[in-house]
Amino acid sequence: MASEQQLQSIKSSKVLMVGAGGIGCELLKTLALSGFQDIHIIDMDTIEVSNLNRQFLFRKSHVGQSKAKVARDAVLRFRPQINITPYHANVKDPDFNVDFFKQFNVVLNGLDNLDARRHVNRLCLAADVPLVESGTTGFLGQVTVHIKGKTECYECQPKPTPKSYPVCTITSTPSKFVHCIVWAKELLFAKLFGDKNQDNDLNVRSNDAASSSEHAEDVFERREGEDPGQYGRRIYDHVFGYNIEVALSNEETWKNRNRPRPIYSKDVFPNGFIQSNGNADKVSVTEDPSSVSAMASLSLKNPQDIWSLSENSKILLEALKLFLGKRDKEIGNLIFDKDDQLAVEFVTAAANIRASSFGIPLHSLFEAKGIAGNIVHAVATTNAIIAGLIVIEAIKVLQSNSNNCRMTYCLEHPSRKMLLMPVEPFEPNKSCYVCSETPLSLEVNTNSSKLRDFVEKIVKNKLGMCLPLIMHGSALLYEVGDDLDQAMVVNYTANLDKVLAELPSPVTSGTVLTVEDLQQEFTCNINIKHRDEFDDEKEPDGMILSGWTQAPSKEKDDNVAVSNGASTSSASQSTVLEAEDDDDIEIVPTELAFVSAGAKRKLSEISNSNSSAHSSVGDGYCGEKKEEVVDEEDVVVMLTDGNSDVSKKKRLQ
Repeated sequence: MASEQQLQSIKSSKVLMVGAGGIGCELLKTLALSGFQDIHIIDMDTIEVSNLNRQFLFRKSHVGQSKAKVARDAVLRFRPQINITPYHANVKDPDFNVDFFKQFNVVLNGLDNLDARRHVNRLCLAADVPLVESGTTGFLGQVTVHIKGKTECYECQPKPTPKSYPVCTITSTPSKFVHCIVWAKELLFAKLFGDKNQDNDLNVRSNDAASSSEHAEDVFERREGEDPGQYGRRIYDHVFGYNIEVALSNEETWKNRNRPRPIYSKDVFPNGFIQSNGNADKVSVTEDPSSVSAMASLSLKNPQDIWSLSENSKILLEALKLFLGKRDKEIGNLIFDKDDQLAVEFVTAAANIRASSFGIPLHSLFEAKGIAGNIVHAVATTNAIIAGLIVIEAIKVLQSNSNNCRMTYCLEHPSRKMLLMPVEPFEPNKSCYVCSETPLSLEVNTNSSKLRDFVEKIVKNKLGMCLPLIMHGSALLYEVGDDLDQAMVVNYTANLDKVLAELPSPVTSGTVLTVEDLQQEFTCNINIKHRDEFDDEKEPDGMILSGWTQAPSKEKDDNVAVSNGASTSSASQSTVLEAEDDDDIEIVPTELAFVSAGAKRKLSEISNSNSSAHSSVGDGYCGEKKEEVVDEEDVVVMLTDGNSDVSKKKRLQ
């Protein structure tokens, strides 16, 4: 039973929840049942059918409605006396500024992407409000506590960026099925159904680009009077046949690689191709266009079956026919969506045909959807456990009992009969550019890189700033905001297209730029170092930011190395995944875990020595290095075992 003091701290508190998805639904329910009286929820998403298997506050009738508002209504039905304020909005909106955050006693995160997490972390630091962070992926989960000046902030340790693949690997030399998925989703699907004005590398296949440019010209444009079947076969023969032959013409590429096999429609259908290869014409004109399915047209029912090359080819051509016939109004504006059945069917079939060409094992639609949608399938029980742990830590924070706060990790399999691993929080990282304001360093070619490159690749993508202001000494180089007059907007826009060395206040080697985000009330300094050349494959951005990737060694406590697995050299061995929706984990501890207050053991002593047990605790947790699906923003990280030379971190006393 909670003491009177605990009950009072709970009832009098004002709590902000960010995210009302998998974790958020469980968290709101647990907060309400624990006695919290004043809860505010921010979530910009609407309810989708795929949410219903684990987000239990929602029903099918709620699909398309605001998650925050529906979650509020659902909880008020069994706790009508409490106050819940929903915001159907983006937490990065200007309305949710530092002053807004200052009104709360604690902030609880149930987010699904790195960018929003960093944004909330900075607002909590600026407002001096404790943050309880969380995430799950499958059976794995974690809860961490961040208190300004006492514990690490969310950004004290680096978060591995999503895995990216060089364009040449995707377009010319795929070796994994994920390469084929990226090709099918980002290149072929986008070329056929997306923005026609967007640059696309689909036609680039060899160093002799000129030799193929004539053949490739307008090949993706549907000719006048051309029926969907003819168009589909022409596209099929071009991307799976002709383009492979062009790639094979570069003998140097295939000296140490397996040569791919060009595939033409006549090879797949040697007895001729039946034009009406499905039942698309039988679809009712009143049927919802978004519900059409190539699988249904071809009477293929099991998404876990692995289709043959012939079946994949039929699915591809049927899906293209359905897009042209039933969803023609969407063509030109489509973006791949994992919940779009026809899009998933098209991408799966295209990826499998390409995989067949390059000798890569084929995958089922179920598997391909998980890869294409960056899905680690969510487990409702894990969300419930993590929500309970969030509330436990929040109560400690509200009672000013930070010394007893714990970072807790939920494991997939018991270690010494334990599924939960509590770890004492660590002190702030003195080299953190966010909470310790340590300067960063940027290597860049100041004679060729433009200010726009710096803003997009570094300030927004890497530093996660929303409303940046960039200064060189007292000279203001760039600013955004609604209060700027037209002359200033024109001036700053002109600066974006100037190379760094030619700005009104030139940026050269040795320059120190000050970058500030007014909304986040966050400032950092960046030391510029000129560098002439960069490796296009290894350094595709043409600039390298350092000073934020690894924490320095710290004094060890009681001669025992303590690591949460985030700042060590083992980060380079990490496996990066992405999770579905809001069920996203970042860091699983790899070297030491605290099994009780003050008691610590190496995971190697706690875990089963059986190698199969090691590999079963999430891919890459204690076993060999594995790489899985990744794409853009939201990052899930599971680190492999710690090394003997890992950096040491000091426990919070």
